[in-house]
Amino acid sequence: MNFRKKCDFMIQTVDFLILDLIQNKLRCKFLDSLMVKFSSLGDGGIVWIAISFLLICYKKYRQAGILILVGLIMGVLIGNCLLKNIICRPRPCWINRAVSLLIPIPYDYSFPSCHTMSSFIAAAVLLHTDIMFAYPAFLLASVIAFSRLYLYVHYPSDIIGGIALGTIIAHFVCLL
Repeated sequence: MNFRKKCDFMIQTVDFLILDLIQNKLRCKFLDSLMVKFSSLGDGGIVWIAISFLLICYKKYRQAGILILVGLIMGVLIGNCLLKNIICRPRPCWINRAVSLLIPIPYDYSFPSCHTMSSFIAAAVLLHTDIMFAYPAFLLASVIAFSRLYLYVHYPSDIIGGIALGTIIAHFVCLL
């Protein structure tokens, strides 16, 4: 087995250990309902788009709203259109069908987590532009990211990739 295959195997092994730990130790009816709701906030970046439009309505926060929208567009192009289709990583729920899903099986590839990426784009832009909004945004972004693990539709490494990519895109957009 070459070095890359060994690394891929080790990452996937750790990913499944973490996912199985979440399923075996944390899963309960209360969190089932809550995680579905939090995950749905990230569908299509809808919560971040709504927040962006709300920010644009106020002159003081207009720049932040515009930067978030520009970042989200970049995220769609880089994460959804480019990386997911180059990397073509199968989702954990495609590989381990023994876990009963609480949401419909996603049809697109797994890496990076675009729910996470869009959430961290918005939170990181807010960190650059208005620290007051950044803390609740990072909290919401983190819960949305965790919900994707809880729902067994992303690996932890997909989440880490989404955080990294989202943060990089946000910093790039803010530098412009």
